[in-house]
Amino acid sequence: MSHDTTRDNKLFTPFNVITGIIILVGLVLTVLRFTKGLGAVTNLDDNNPWGLWIGFDLLCGVALAAGGYVTSAACYIFGLKRYHSAVRPAILTAFLGYALVVFALNYDVGRPLRLPYPIFLSPGTTSLLYEVGLCVFLYLMVLFIEYSPAALEWLGLSKIRNIIVRLTLVLTIFGVVLSTLHQSSLGALFMIAPSKLHPLWYSGYLPVYFFISSIFAGMSMVIFEGSLAHRYLHHKMDETHLKESEGVALGFAKAAAFVMMGYVGIKVIGLAIDNNWHYLATGWGAWFLVELIGFVALPALAYALAARERNLRLARWAAAWSVLGLVLNRLNISLVAFNWHLPSAQRYFPSWMEIAISVFIVTVGIVVYRFIATHMPILYEHPDYRTDH
Repeated sequence: MSHDTTRDNKLFTPFNVITGIIILVGLVLTVLRFTKGLGAVTNLDDNNPWGLWIGFDLLCGVALAAGGYVTSAACYIFGLKRYHSAVRPAILTAFLGYALVVFALNYDVGRPLRLPYPIFLSPGTTSLLYEVGLCVFLYLMVLFIEYSPAALEWLGLSKIRNIIVRLTLVLTIFGVVLSTLHQSSLGALFMIAPSKLHPLWYSGYLPVYFFISSIFAGMSMVIFEGSLAHRYLHHKMDETHLKESEGVALGFAKAAAFVMMGYVGIKVIGLAIDNNWHYLATGWGAWFLVELIGFVALPALAYALAARERNLRLARWAAAWSVLGLVLNRLNISLVAFNWHLPSAQRYFPSWMEIAISVFIVTVGIVVYRFIATHMPILYEHPDYRTDH
């Protein structure tokens, strides 16, 4: 297959210039953070010890990286081979997503050299955070192994590649188990703070909410990432990928519509069990309904309509809408509805440097994805291995 290489050789494109500026600013702020401490770059304090880097980089990053386990489970466990072309892009997105979550965590926690301590030297087995850390550590290794056949094909190491491909089903099952554990445990973390989190968002079912929302977030991210790849990396795709892409998007749109309406249903059941109806008449209640109806129920209807009418454009718009809804939910739980009773002067709002570092981390992910997808068989099948599937 011949690829158009002229598009990859221009140096001063708008993308490269903007990316270069973001990375340069990010590196300067990184030096500032690790030499001057958290106080120099963040608005964190004792009332608000977790800020944007946890709320966005970690909670949103882990949920949006769920496309890896959702897609590989659909293809290899449920036998839906028509989604095969979406597996490698989804696994790559998930691998980079989790790697960047660990990268971002260093900014919040500091002391990167002590990153292995909780896993190897002083495990706190009664802690939810330990369970999250262990699962993310193990799942990151699983994702790396799942991604590696693409790199090994690129490097021409066919023997190692063939051994790893035989482990696909085992790795997929292990990945689903680990994802179920840590996606739900991230929600369980907030159950320790019933007095701080607004009752509309606080629930004994937070682990269930987090897990189910990660499923439709993962599907939405696969469609969203696929639509961006189609626009900017179209010249790297083979006929199989182009032919299957519409079916992948519309199939995931249909599944996401079901999961999202199920999510709305269990949120209403949770509201009824906790008897928090009276809060819906307040300003916080209006904001809760904006999140639930505006960013879950409505995109679910858009997904359903897209699947019925086979409207690919609508499915892609619904995917972006759903990704925004997931980000809104995680930020509501970790930042907006957290410490809701404090006066506004004591509420947390991230500094521009925190926002800039988050943008820097996302940009690094985009650059690495672009490099890998441009050079390795992610959006097309390597000609030597087409008969494997």
